Amino acid sequence: MSREFPIGLTPPDWLVRNLQPHPAPLNRSAMARAALAMSLPLAIGLAAGQPTYGALASMGALSGVISDTADAYRMRILNIAVPQLFGAVGVTVGSLVYGHGWYAVAAVTGIALLSGMISTIGAVSSVSGLLLLLNTVIGAGLPLPGPWWLPAALMAGGGLLVLALALLAWPLRAGVPERESVGAAYRKVADLLAACADPDRYTTIRVEVTQSLNQAYDLILAHRARHHGRGRELTRLLAQLNAITPVVEAAPAVHLAGRPLPPEVPEAVRHLAEAIETGYTGPIALPHLPTPTTETARAVDHALRHTAEVVTTPDVDPRGIDDRLGRPATLSIRTARAARNVVLSANSWRYGLRLALCIGIAQALVSLIPVPRSYWVALTITFVLKPDFGSVFSRALLRALGTVAGLVIAAAVLAEVPPGWWDVPVMLVLAPLIPALTPRGYGYQTAAITPVILLLSNILNHKGTALLLPRLLDSLMGCAIALIAGYLLWPESWHTRVGDRLADAVANTAVYVDAAFGADTDPAARARMRRRLYRDLSTIRTEFQRALTEPPPTGRRAAAWWPLVVAVERIVDATTAARVRVKHGARPPSMGEISQVVLQLRELSDGVREAETLVAVRTDLTGPPGSVLEPLRQEVAAARAIASPH
Repeated sequence: MSREFPIGLTPPDWLVRNLQPHPAPLNRSAMARAALAMSLPLAIGLAAGQPTYGALASMGALSGVISDTADAYRMRILNIAVPQLFGAVGVTVGSLVYGHGWYAVAAVTGIALLSGMISTIGAVSSVSGLLLLLNTVIGAGLPLPGPWWLPAALMAGGGLLVLALALLAWPLRAGVPERESVGAAYRKVADLLAACADPDRYTTIRVEVTQSLNQAYDLILAHRARHHGRGRELTRLLAQLNAITPVVEAAPAVHLAGRPLPPEVPEAVRHLAEAIETGYTGPIALPHLPTPTTETARAVDHALRHTAEVVTTPDVDPRGIDDRLGRPATLSIRTARAARNVVLSANSWRYGLRLALCIGIAQALVSLIPVPRSYWVALTITFVLKPDFGSVFSRALLRALGTVAGLVIAAAVLAEVPPGWWDVPVMLVLAPLIPALTPRGYGYQTAAITPVILLLSNILNHKGTALLLPRLLDSLMGCAIALIAGYLLWPESWHTRVGDRLADAVANTAVYVDAAFGADTDPAARARMRRRLYRDLSTIRTEFQRALTEPPPTGRRAAAWWPLVVAVERIVDATTAARVRVKHGARPPSMGEISQVVLQLRELSDGVREAETLVAVRTDLTGPPGSVLEPLRQEVAAARAIASPH
């Protein structure tokens, strides 16, 4: 017979959210690369009679495995190779200051400041900053074998081995990841059209459509940012991504109409997705589409036929293709811009100082108090305090729990597996767990990395199970320092930013409403505006989910914003639906109607920005009966009623 837990034993929601694994498919290719790239250096080192050299190369391969997150092959070069360069600099600096007491403390603290600042630029720079600091800490905390340049060469070589394995299939699969990302976006749009009459499924899938489009645009634009000229394949993919935009814009109109589309419509989009994924450019026999009889049906039919025409066009004029998110600058210009922003940004200085403070405290503490494997304290802080990896509180909690779980596995390995050639098959088993568990959450990643790190550490110093307790204590010390000096002392780190970002989104929505019905607004500019709005709302959803993992009162305050997040998304949908209806025959709204809605949205934005707590108030929004803006007025009134300042 099942028994319910007493109320006092029920875990709080924020803890459940932290421990719940994220759903993610297994990346078997990444798992195979991890197994080979981390075990091969060990085997070569053992065969050459230099197991410590093999262990250092495997450490470098570990950093390459962590960086191996890109789909497109060109992006893998930057994602893996650039962080290796920073890692080589870090281990060199660390080796040069090893054993120099307070000079080492000052050097590592300075590197922490630099690492934190460059980590705020973007994804590649974040991993680069991480490896710069991690390898500096390792070099300053471990007596590494060989001359000063050898550890850097070995660790960089291990990371580049991961890159070489990741690029093996490039000649056979060039362009496939990009085509698959665009095809996946089309399939999500097909699911959206099929769910237009189901309110619950529509909302969920619309968010997934936004995420899928974001990923596709990011992948292709990042590809082109390193390859500034427009190639034929890239031009076609951009044109195909742009072509699905009118279909996405028509979906809210169908949803508001409340009538399901014929199944042939989403099936036609899936048919186009298959053509994109295979690179087919010949004639496409779409399912028979019924004759449209309403404004929304005409919008969908017109958009779908235009999309099919673009998908089947083999050659596209690059000059006629707009990127929807703006043309990226050349890599040199973006690099200079990023460097300037890092130096002048208060956010980068704030994070750099937080990280430097925590690392400085850790280095000073272990210099004054004898702590075995003291570098683990700083390593823990480095991982926990990453600005783009989630809540510091959650990461500290998950780091502690993941370390405990990993130590259980490590204890069995160190106690039962004799050092030597047995380390190679053990690494073959442990290494694939890292790419398998990393997408499921930070705690799971920590549990996978911990036994690998301890196995490599044992090769370097032969301490066996004596490594376990110091590893646990150092991790707990690092988590405590990060929580106190990097979290509690910085109020902005434990105050949710959902409200401010939501206020910005409401203000931008007001601008979008004003531009949606203006005759002089460029259609491409309007499309970019709508895409940015949905991207911003997707970011707010991510920030909201992150805030929910914080303990009270932060998580509870964040939860209060959720109805308004949904309401703003519905306002954007209603605006897009009204615009589509006007384009396909509905009577345009008057300037007075538009101005009234824009004014209400601006007042809502100001109220959200200024309010500590939100209280419902009555909103009077009236207009001509049967106006195309009536659904939009209802959504704005609902948003004001949900969350307007008293």
